[in-house]
Amino acid sequence: MIICKVVGSIVSTTKAEKLKGKKLLIVQPLDLKTIVDDGKPLVAIDTVGAGVGEVVLLVSGSSARQTEMTNGVPADAAIIGIVDQIEIQGDLTFTKGGS
Repeated sequence: MIICKVVGSIVSTTKAEKLKGKKLLIVQPLDLKTIVDDGKPLVAIDTVGAGVGEVVLLVSGSSARQTEMTNGVPADAAIIGIVDQIEIQGDLTFTKGGS
């Protein structure tokens, strides 16, 4: 799994049939300790109702097609969770809605 921040959304009226009705979001991978950008942005199918600005859990590859919503869908990345907090070796590095 990868920790990412939702930075935008994509609207596509013409797409593969199995992608119709799926919410597509742009996510930016994050460094776990500093919660700053760490990699190239990706497009992912949202399976949990995430929104712009939220920190999320992302799976990629064949794991992205293991949810009820993405089974059989041509997807390489899926958002499977919204992060509430991150703690590393006793240090709280992220809290949803916190500083």
